[in-house]
Amino acid sequence: MTIVTADRYNAFHEVWDEISHAEGTLAGMTIAIKDNIVTKTGTTTCGSRMLEGYKSPFDATVVSRLQNAGATLVGKTNCDEFAMGSSTEHCAWGPVRNPWDETRVPGGSSGGSAVAVAARLCDCALGSDTGGSIRQPAAFCGVVGYKPTYGTVSRYGLVAFASSLDQIGTFSTTVEDAARVTQVIGGYDELDSTSNPEPLPNVTSELRTPINNLRIGVPSQYLGENNEPAVTEAVLQAIETYKELGATIVDVELPLTDVGISTYYVLAPAEASSNLARYDGIRYGHRTSEPCTDLFELYAKNRAEGFGEEVKRRIMLGTYVLSSGYYDAYYNNALRVRRLICQEYQQAFHKCDVILGPTAPTAAFKIGEKTDPVSMYLNDVYTANTNIAGICGISIPCGFSEEHGVKLPVGLHLQSAWHDDATLLRAAQMFETATPFHLETPEQSS
Repeated sequence: MTIVTADRYNAFHEVWDEISHAEGTLAGMTIAIKDNIVTKTGTTTCGSRMLEGYKSPFDATVVSRLQNAGATLVGKTNCDEFAMGSSTEHCAWGPVRNPWDETRVPGGSSGGSAVAVAARLCDCALGSDTGGSIRQPAAFCGVVGYKPTYGTVSRYGLVAFASSLDQIGTFSTTVEDAARVTQVIGGYDELDSTSNPEPLPNVTSELRTPINNLRIGVPSQYLGENNEPAVTEAVLQAIETYKELGATIVDVELPLTDVGISTYYVLAPAEASSNLARYDGIRYGHRTSEPCTDLFELYAKNRAEGFGEEVKRRIMLGTYVLSSGYYDAYYNNALRVRRLICQEYQQAFHKCDVILGPTAPTAAFKIGEKTDPVSMYLNDVYTANTNIAGICGISIPCGFSEEHGVKLPVGLHLQSAWHDDATLLRAAQMFETATPFHLETPEQSS
């Protein structure tokens, strides 16, 4: 049974009833699904008028695995249209509101999933992360947001934005829950050609192993003047906590941090331009009611009416960088920079096991505050390169900012090398165990 709902924060597009299973490792756990992951139950709209009312004929692999593990699936969460955004304001069904301050954004694009967990409307939620779309909203909402190494979790049934960057991950209130759910949804899937064929390591087995002698790298590029002072202060305090836990802090350099955003906004729109070409209103999707004289006009009207402004902007940008005369100047150059970013991480991980910094340069901003697309894109300055390189990353609560006259969460961003997710989760778990930040809820702060 599907119930379309309008909760206080607009976190859910629809809520389900009686979608539960009694047995399995996740029995009793309630889990919400981001609205760009297909489900036979209910609809999959990707937060877009283009797919309003669309019903998938199959479940995504992650959905099937959750059901087989006994999880209770509670509904679909709102997101930025086709996962393109950093605030969940670009959703056809209205903006999602941050439970810590309802005048502020929850981050994006997986804002509904972050809010559902932060407001304790469910135990866990799935999201997708293309340039920070799990980790940034997790930071803004004070929950755990985990993006596994690319290929760890099957993308079969995830509506594609940028296929070489997209990765399904989790929102939860604890690192342990993130690991438990990932252990279920992760692993090879023959239906996804980018799925890692190697057996999935047990990411829960070493969660509570002490981190003595763990090397934590801190790039100077992550602690610059572009951060709000409260964000930098929270990160510096986190470094002191890790020292007390026995970790060794080392200096590393990631000089390509600042070019990651420009690289990302060539690669991701280019792939989006290709992936979203399928939405023509013929086989499925929005169909104009206006009269059309030919097929071209029908396509044009279907897409102009069905897509929102941010999606149109990225499609046009992607089409431009792939066009004749500009391909080498933009797309090919971005691929070269991508290779350099991967090499930069490789060099850094020779010196350290985990890289530490802020998830975002600021706490949650006001709804409607960022009207300039570039200022919005800069929210992902610390997270985009994780996706470009395909490594794993996690955001965990590390403190609060009260610079805006209200208590707002701050997220700590940890990154580890390719397929070293167990080390990443262990480092996150040890910080969580030593600090109280994950225990605080929006209701306690109000």
